[in-house]
Amino acid sequence: MSDKLLTGPSPHILGGKSVSSIMWDVVIALIPVSLVSIYYYGLNALTIIVVSIVSAMLVEGLFMAIRHKGMKHALGIRDGSAAVTGLLIALIMPPTAPLWLVVIANAVAILLAKQAYGGIGNNIFNPALVARAFVFMAWPSIMTTWSNPLNFGTWFADLTSGATPLGGAEHSLLEMFLGNIGGCLGETSALAIIVGGLYLLLKGHIDWRIPVGYLGTAAVFSFLSSQFSMQDVAFNLLAGGMLFGAVFMATDMVTSPTTKKGRLIFGIGLGLITMFVRKYASAPEGVTYAILFMNALVPLIDRYTVPKTFGEVKGS
Repeated sequence: MSDKLLTGPSPHILGGKSVSSIMWDVVIALIPVSLVSIYYYGLNALTIIVVSIVSAMLVEGLFMAIRHKGMKHALGIRDGSAAVTGLLIALIMPPTAPLWLVVIANAVAILLAKQAYGGIGNNIFNPALVARAFVFMAWPSIMTTWSNPLNFGTWFADLTSGATPLGGAEHSLLEMFLGNIGGCLGETSALAIIVGGLYLLLKGHIDWRIPVGYLGTAAVFSFLSSQFSMQDVAFNLLAGGMLFGAVFMATDMVTSPTTKKGRLIFGIGLGLITMFVRKYASAPEGVTYAILFMNALVPLIDRYTVPKTFGEVKGS
């Protein structure tokens, strides 16, 4: 009853969206990406996805039970946020990632990047990317071991070592668009990512300004730095985790700007940092650190892009 008396800053407009409905819509949007990863990487992908989701929900459930001294509070995981974190972590893992590493990544995401800040809605950085940055620095050899994709006829076969397009593997743009390339589970198929992104866009859960600002800036950067090569533009947009990051990571409501102008600035910053790393740094990919860096700037971006108060009168 007391919750009904709590108010926040105006305007007080209630919508039909809830945390739970948004989280489960994100899960639905990630289904095409998950299915494609299972198709190309077989049982390894399926096992990683299941273990990642379960471990994320268990870690969050146990934390909530200990924090509130009662198992009934573990039911707080039903809002779907832990499931989203677990699924995202699975999809940014290489196909041969050991399951113990997947569990560690989820523990870092839930405990250090989410609950340490006060739980859902209070975290500064994207939890899944904090986990990826942690395990990448701690176990770089595992996180950079790639595999060649399978096909339906060899679904039960063992994975063979391979390389990603950013690592020097040669693939056609069509293969990169469909996902028949090496890479993390969720970053290979541009088609599946676009389908999931369109679903979130139509549901009103993401703002087009962030992915358009991100990908548009990356395209312009690539075009100008490659002596006006459209082939290089297409390659950079389809290779690595840029498209997945632009659609599913950068658009996180908690860790992205709240203003329209701020979201566009946020996306432009992501594109500049990612492409600078790809072109001029030793690391082949810069999506993770670009998003984390821009996450840290969100309060500053919001501060300087907040719209004027309605009816405000400037002093003479």
